[in-house]
Amino acid sequence: MATSRRHFIKQLIQICGLFGLKSAFAWADWPARLFNATPYPETLKSLFPETDFIDTDKIHLKLPRVAENGAIVPLTITSSLPDIQKISVLVEKNPKPLSAQFQLSPLVDPTLSLRLKMAKSSAVIVIAETRDGQLFRNQKTVKVTIGGCGG
Repeated sequence: MATSRRHFIKQLIQICGLFGLKSAFAWADWPARLFNATPYPETLKSLFPETDFIDTDKIHLKLPRVAENGAIVPLTITSSLPDIQKISVLVEKNPKPLSAQFQLSPLVDPTLSLRLKMAKSSAVIVIAETRDGQLFRNQKTVKVTIGGCGG
């Protein structure tokens, strides 16, 4: 009996639903409390209660100095720091300062590429947390010429 791929996948999903199997996406967590609209200092204290940051140039940020459109500001993060387990990206003057947070496996190189949405000209802060609990920080200021978050 010839069955199309689409029909096979549809049946497979139905069978998985019967047995209560869930996809990996169903287990993803959205920490809404971290992405609330709070001022930058409060967001920083809720993310990192102990704010002993080590400023470093070992976190490399590739950002434009001037972004023509705040809705799509490209950011590439690379680091030569060992044992990074988490990277947080914050935009100081956004209504919701925490833009992204990544949990990293020890088996991957800490290299990330993303696009930020920036409300206005602001500092972009990247904080890397190592497995031993140290917090490293680097930041760069971006001037936005057209507002991205509704402005």
